Amino acid sequence: MAPPLLTLQNIHLTFGGTPLLTGADMMIGPGERLCLVGRNGSGKSTFLKIAAGFIEPDEGERFVQPGTTVAYLPQEPDFTGHRTALDYVAGGLAPTDDPHAALLMLLQLGLTGEEDVTSLSGGEKRRVALARVLAPQPDILLLDEPTNHLDLPAILWLEEWLKAARSALVLISHDRRFLETLSEATLWIDRGRTRLMARSFRHFEEWRDTLLEEEATTAQKLGRKIAMEEDWLRYGVTARRKRNVKRLGDLHALKAQREEKKGDQARARARVQMQAAQADISGKLVAEARNISKSYGGRPVVTDFSVRIQRGERIGIVGANGAGKTTLVKLLTGRMQPDTGYVRQGMNLEMLYLDQSRDALEPHITLKYALADGSDMVHLPDGQKHVISYMKDFLFLPEQAGTPIGDLSGGERGRLMLARSLRLASNVMVLDEPTNDLDLETLDLLQEMLADYKGTILLVSHDRDFLDRIVDSVIFAEGEGEWVRYAGGYSDMAVQRREREKPAESLPRKARPKTAAKPVTEARGKLSFKHKHALETLPKTMARLETTIAAHKKTLEDASLYTSDPERFQKTVDALARAEADLAAAEEEWLELEMLREEVEGP
Repeated sequence: MAPPLLTLQNIHLTFGGTPLLTGADMMIGPGERLCLVGRNGSGKSTFLKIAAGFIEPDEGERFVQPGTTVAYLPQEPDFTGHRTALDYVAGGLAPTDDPHAALLMLLQLGLTGEEDVTSLSGGEKRRVALARVLAPQPDILLLDEPTNHLDLPAILWLEEWLKAARSALVLISHDRRFLETLSEATLWIDRGRTRLMARSFRHFEEWRDTLLEEEATTAQKLGRKIAMEEDWLRYGVTARRKRNVKRLGDLHALKAQREEKKGDQARARARVQMQAAQADISGKLVAEARNISKSYGGRPVVTDFSVRIQRGERIGIVGANGAGKTTLVKLLTGRMQPDTGYVRQGMNLEMLYLDQSRDALEPHITLKYALADGSDMVHLPDGQKHVISYMKDFLFLPEQAGTPIGDLSGGERGRLMLARSLRLASNVMVLDEPTNDLDLETLDLLQEMLADYKGTILLVSHDRDFLDRIVDSVIFAEGEGEWVRYAGGYSDMAVQRREREKPAESLPRKARPKTAAKPVTEARGKLSFKHKHALETLPKTMARLETTIAAHKKTLEDASLYTSDPERFQKTVDALARAEADLAAAEEEWLELEMLREEVEGP
């Protein structure tokens, strides 16, 4: 077994007199895939910064094997000192890295490299930041919320890229499906310490609950032991005075231990008290759109779309960034008028918009002011509640009342926006990317709150798992202004879309898309002539592709090619990408055929 590339041992860190990490450990070896989980404020991002070498712990040891390259993706990258996206990404390359890797990665992420970093959208910033850490292909990737602000195509691309990468991976994410797909082990930061489960995130919640139940059982046993000791002291032999004194001291120690465990249990099981204020019931019809269309500058965003939304329906709206999701929501809710067609609104609608905009509040405004508008009481539809009590409902500490919004973490700002929005009564809730920056436990509570909500929900999200848990139908952007409604959640929609697409075999040969080799699924009786022929020819094909790839890379070694002949540079980049994809497909097919041959003929 190879030695770990990065080791963190007995890490301690205190912020403002409050212990954050109290003996946290982590080891990551070559190619290992580890997800780092814990509630907001548990120290996940701080621990990752310590791993990256950006923060020095108060105590503990960080060791990196000599020669190991480490790349770190922060939640909020700093573009200061860089003019274009290419400048920023190239700044992450070492002198020994391929100088063209920066542009190649940006192109794969749908960017040109010429984008001005001061005018990037949230999704573009995230893709540029990803390109900077992915381009060098480091030994270790430390990624903090890499899917934030990415659309579904970009998330799926990143998922596939990371699955194929050779880098070791430490990952923080609120995207359950992303964690389940990529993780092989799970490190839980719990009350300042770390606990390791050598399985993927898919098994985390069951494992966590088992540990907490075991702690509760241990606490009960400790309580029984204390009761027995108190009985002994009360009714035991009083003549043995010295023994009694020692036993009394032991009893006090046991009681202190119990109080400490009670505090730990309370902190571990603290939950957001999330509840949506509900208005009177709406009419049966919420909205009806008939043949609506909307264009911007001649580009169709919505084309001839019709839909009927009934009371109580939960609809997901899914599509790539720029597809027009926000425009469609505004059309359906009456905040924007279509170019053609019409939208009819239902009766008695009380709409709540939860857009999770972190920039909606001035950074100097305090947490208390943001929740109570300068008062000591928060006004709710069913009465008033003291602002400190309301803060506690959303896991804020009383001492945070005077904290400026700008000093809150991304997750805390997310909880603040939820707390502000849920003060208002509604029977139609519009949620635009509500999951950004929220920890998994808060997401669970948000899901439970939405399950109890009696009104209608329109949910814009790229979180596949969250969509599957919440919605009963999905409106998907098919492109060119076409929107199609599918029954079920995201997974159901994906299946229906595959069935809806015309099979490639029915297309003319020239029109068929180029795809990776299909896996061998034939009966394992004997090798067919086709299999034998492929086993003979695939090695030659792979050798030819390797030669082609080497030639393309040799061409790209010319640092002046991009400026002197941009058309040739682009053609070479595209040809290189095709050749690498073909080589990967050929290698996969050859490996599966070799496994089939060994199964049939023996090694």
